Amino acid sequence: MKFEDLLLEIDGFGKFQILILFILCLPRMNLPMHFLLHNFLAATPSHHCAIPHQEAFVNLTTEEVLLISIPREPDGTFKSCEMFSQPQFHLLLNSSLQPENNSIIQECQHGWVYDHSQFTSTISTQWDLVCEQRGLNQATATFFFIGVTMGAVVFGYLSDRFDPFQAVPPGLQVHDDNFPCRPLPREVLCIPPERCLPLAGMEWVDVEHRTFSGILTSMFWSIGNMLLAAIAYLVREWRWLLVAVTGPCLLSIVCLWFGVAFSYYGMSMNLTGFGLNMYLSQFVFGFIEIPAKMIMYVLVNRVGRRQSQAWALILTGLCIGANIVIPRLAIMGKGFSEAAFTTAFLYTCELYPTVLRQNGMGYSSFMARLGGALAPLVFLLDEVWRSLPEVTYCGVAVCCGLVAFLLPETLHVRLPEGIEDIEKTQESLYCPPSLSLQGSGAEDIGGRRRITKPAGGSYRTL
Repeated sequence: MKFEDLLLEIDGFGKFQILILFILCLPRMNLPMHFLLHNFLAATPSHHCAIPHQEAFVNLTTEEVLLISIPREPDGTFKSCEMFSQPQFHLLLNSSLQPENNSIIQECQHGWVYDHSQFTSTISTQWDLVCEQRGLNQATATFFFIGVTMGAVVFGYLSDRFDPFQAVPPGLQVHDDNFPCRPLPREVLCIPPERCLPLAGMEWVDVEHRTFSGILTSMFWSIGNMLLAAIAYLVREWRWLLVAVTGPCLLSIVCLWFGVAFSYYGMSMNLTGFGLNMYLSQFVFGFIEIPAKMIMYVLVNRVGRRQSQAWALILTGLCIGANIVIPRLAIMGKGFSEAAFTTAFLYTCELYPTVLRQNGMGYSSFMARLGGALAPLVFLLDEVWRSLPEVTYCGVAVCCGLVAFLLPETLHVRLPEGIEDIEKTQESLYCPPSLSLQGSGAEDIGGRRRITKPAGGSYRTL
């Protein structure tokens, strides 16, 4: 039976298809905000050469200073990139007698003055990317789309090779592969939006609903265009505009490894920030890890990997947040963060299939190093608000813990060997078990065997 025939038999536009469509449409709404952000991020407002103050200008108004210092365009506006080498005081008597001698006209020597009535600041005004430097302003958009091109090649291949949701680490599988990434430098690597339409609009729905799915995903692109206008209207400063548009993309790094390392090193590298003696903090932070590891040894085998991982992260975040009021809770937070780190190694190995385990651990380790690299920089946020670093660590840890609840449980489950094992496990989430192994101490779940403990007995090898 062909896959399309199977879709017709089981309702090719059911809850599963609607869920996938919804998940993929949301990030598509964010894409045009990044693709067209250059219009606002790099906007060039009206500007003219900056004129240094002179004693001869004491009794002149600002308009008169500009009149004798900057040549005019044919329409009467001041030129943006030129100034007189010497003040032309005769223009005060008759401003229409513009000098025809180009030798007294030169490029701006002292920077520019910008009109801030529409934009508080842009990258053009921040780095004077105007006049002879205007090419660099436009190049920022080119660099961005070079990143998009790289993302299209790399992640397009990974999506076809491993399945779109398996081309990213397990902790990121609850997100779509269309999230673009735009760090503050505009050289970026974006995951291609082209993967959204084939997956949601073509591959997973029946023939009758393909057109509807394709048009619907395209609608969200248009909605993103309109939202960009609203956001740019409300946020006129280019840095905060970048934060506002890129903020939703931060969800793509809320995974089992980034949050663990971010919170762990956030506490480990801030010995003096928790109200304790520096040397005592180092000793206690190391000592508390030993019982934390012993407790996790029991919990991961009793309540499972998923619950242990999730609650360890959540409790880490809550302890860091409560540390604002009660400094001693930092010690408990350190213990929970180590418990989360310990579980992450075991849990991640069990999530990846054998054919991807080494690469997968490498990807996960990369996210951990990224979290560790960013953790010290968060300390600088205390200049904005003294408790903002703790709030940041708390928020990331709690969010990552909540995301962990979306991962499959691996307690007493054999390690997956190939991609097919992962796919069968995912199918089992939407299909009732087709076979129950009576009296064998195991049940068949999507082709993988979950070992269970018989009543009054012990675990058996299958």
